[in-house]
Amino acid sequence: MKKVLIGLFTLSALFATAQDKPLHEIHAQMMFNFIKYIQWPNEAEGGDFVVGVMGEEDVFNTLKAWYDGKPKGSKKYVVKKLTSAAEAASCSVVYLGKGKSKEFENIKNASSGKPILTITDSFNLGQKGSCINFKVIDGKLKFELNQAAVNSSSLKVSSALSSMAIVI
Repeated sequence: MKKVLIGLFTLSALFATAQDKPLHEIHAQMMFNFIKYIQWPNEAEGGDFVVGVMGEEDVFNTLKAWYDGKPKGSKKYVVKKLTSAAEAASCSVVYLGKGKSKEFENIKNASSGKPILTITDSFNLGQKGSCINFKVIDGKLKFELNQAAVNSSSLKVSSALSSMAIVI
């Protein structure tokens, strides 16, 4: 319970200080925190926990510098730059930046039926099937959580994360 409260405080603090940091750093921190509140079906297995990034060089560089090679339970984080949607199939998390939002359908098809958390930053992609979509409302960074997309990916989201999201 203590970890949940600390995590919620961290997410709340990120929202409150969103104006103080570059957006790519905020996205990287929030993604890392999202991961803490989501359970993958193959979590107990060893190997790599691959976070793929397409379309945002700054987000990729920040994630690579901050998290690449660090442990995640029995796995380790590997941050990978995606050059094609087909590469998404080998990831646990895929972040698709605004600049590549046209690739969303291809990413969605490549990750369909697999335990892959898709995170986007583009208008209406939450409605189109992204698990999590960043959204700015009244100048504040928020996130949408598409419960149907999460369920179809066989992922489990903690109620603590759901309570902070715009659930769609």
